[in-house]
Amino acid sequence: MNLVDAKRVLETALICAAQPLSVRELRTLFDDALGADTVKTLLLQLQQEWAGRGVELVAVASGWRFQSRPEMRPYLDRLHPEKPPRYTRAALETLAIIAYRQPVTRGDIEDIRGVTVNSLIIKQLEDRGWVEVIGHRETLGRPALLATTRQFLDDLGLHSLDQLPELAAAGSDAVLQTLSALEETALPGSGLEEMVLAGAADGEPGGEPPQAIPAATAADNGAADDGSAWKDEI
Repeated sequence: MNLVDAKRVLETALICAAQPLSVRELRTLFDDALGADTVKTLLLQLQQEWAGRGVELVAVASGWRFQSRPEMRPYLDRLHPEKPPRYTRAALETLAIIAYRQPVTRGDIEDIRGVTVNSLIIKQLEDRGWVEVIGHRETLGRPALLATTRQFLDDLGLHSLDQLPELAAAGSDAVLQTLSALEETALPGSGLEEMVLAGAADGEPGGEPPQAIPAATAADNGAADDGSAWKDEI
């Protein structure tokens, strides 16, 4: 098979795939007759050929995939006007702490936020596939260590954690500013854009209240879990 035909095969496989495909998986299309470097070269060529179109070829944590460009989102959203459940500012902050300080324990998150973490928040992030337990800290009680997943990076369209924007701003709004920057790269339907909107609503009088995870009550935490106790410690 010549390289022109090989590129067509790669293009077809990636368009038809429901999930990102790694270079190793793509090599199986050719019974490993093409080396990894050749496959990567063809992928880069495809990436250039699709430049300027509404769809782009990108490398994310799990492999390569075609996805719509961010500027196409307003149009695509009209096909799916229903919105998924929103998340609280507490969930936003918890996710940001895990993403930027991982691996962390629940106690670490509580030390930074200044309030007890509602267990429903951790469960929601785990159920969404964004957070997982990767081990246990060798200390009293062996608390679970939490980290973000490949799915988290895939949904944000990122290849690695190094591509997370830096927390340039200081103060209690730094996390929301950062997540707003991440929202620019999130895929339509990933849910992150709704989390950002929910966090903004939590912090603004008259904002629409989130619906997915109720903020922990004062009885649960000894303090209201509304983001007011957030510390600048990320």
